[in-house]
Amino acid sequence: MAKIVAVTACPTGIAHTYMAAESLKVGAQKLGHEIKIETMGSAGVENRLTDDDISQADVVIIAADTNVDTDRFAGKPIYMTSTGLAIKDGAAVINEALSKAKVTVAKEVAKIEEIKAQRSAQRSGVYKHLMTGVSYIIPVVVAGGLCIALSFAFGIHAAEQEGSLAAALMRIGGGAAFALMVPVLAGYIAYSIADRPGLTPGLIGGMLASQIGAGFLGGIIAGFIAGYVALGLKKSIKLPKSLEGLMPVLVLPLISSLITGLLMIYVIGTPVKGIMDWLTFRLNTMSTTNAAILGLALGAMMAVDMGGPVNKVAYAFAVGLLGSNTFEPMAAVMAAGMTPPLGIALSTFIAKNKYTKEEREAGKAALVLGMSFITEGAIPFAAADPLRVIPSIIAGSAVAGALSMSFHCALRAPHGGIFVLPIPNAVENLGFYIIAILAGSIVTALLVSLLKPNKNVNVVNTK
Repeated sequence: MAKIVAVTACPTGIAHTYMAAESLKVGAQKLGHEIKIETMGSAGVENRLTDDDISQADVVIIAADTNVDTDRFAGKPIYMTSTGLAIKDGAAVINEALSKAKVTVAKEVAKIEEIKAQRSAQRSGVYKHLMTGVSYIIPVVVAGGLCIALSFAFGIHAAEQEGSLAAALMRIGGGAAFALMVPVLAGYIAYSIADRPGLTPGLIGGMLASQIGAGFLGGIIAGFIAGYVALGLKKSIKLPKSLEGLMPVLVLPLISSLITGLLMIYVIGTPVKGIMDWLTFRLNTMSTTNAAILGLALGAMMAVDMGGPVNKVAYAFAVGLLGSNTFEPMAAVMAAGMTPPLGIALSTFIAKNKYTKEEREAGKAALVLGMSFITEGAIPFAAADPLRVIPSIIAGSAVAGALSMSFHCALRAPHGGIFVLPIPNAVENLGFYIIAILAGSIVTALLVSLLKPNKNVNVVNTK
């Protein structure tokens, strides 16, 4: 029996982090090994590994799609993989780790850094940095969006009355949280690129993008400029040892902020503002046909990898538009994201002979995850039968997204699933929005039920 410690982490820290941990736990139990797993989720680090845990471990598994500090594991065999592979087959990942994880004791630190560099090289740099920024703004946007939605519960114009609770909620959500959205996005994109030296110019560049009116697109550009400027300065500026203490507190933040700020004000801000204004205008004046096409595309993207890179891009696009008071893409994205697990769950109820007893039990969990807008609830079913399940959920999500946009449904809360629907005025055209979600779920359920082969013809009569 081996003693294993593991760390799981994903950019948003919502679903993949915990699903990878559960899969590794099940895999370890299946193989007869002992495992302790630290999760780095949106709520922070849970089940933290102690020094004793690490010292007694035979191997360390890092299943992560974002940066994880490996310095504390120096001297231990480390195996690095993605959350997706861990979710798909935890036992296989453990076997691979036990056979391939190695570390050269004489060069511990260098080996750790080499592993980190190899892991970083496996990812797309631009995507990784963008998703780091998105992962930090999601809690800000969700909290702000729900505050705005609660404000509208008192009436669409209730926040206009100074001193009212509705006005206070709007001030918290729209005046504070949403005002932080672009600076936080830019700041943590830059942080992902240059570490701490990137944070200050990133935040400043993002605030300038927001003030200029360049929106989330300007924030993304500001974040990348700030990050690479700070990284370049950190590598190129060499000060005498007696002055090195000035680098992190004076030299880097001042020069990188000046360069980023001046570029945003004089070069980048105005044209990007024009692009954002055009995009907002086009989205708000789309014909029903064009709206349906956009909704179909966003819906398909939400389902194609169920919480992976394509899904996150569609979600980030919709979240970014909230700051421009464009709420229809957000509605389409959430409807499409709920559809895959809801459709799978419905299929396990209406076509019981297509599923094993364990799969039908998993369908109940998928139902709860779908209601909560956690698309990843469909992953176990897609991993087990990708050729039948993935096309079915893409079709259902595309239908949900297209109908939501065609009905001009709008959503002011960027998360929450069905639990935000009862909030008055949080969703425009609520009845049609529910129809879009149900239609997409039914399409997925019917397609999956038709395509999957029978597994047990006798389960229909099982109580």
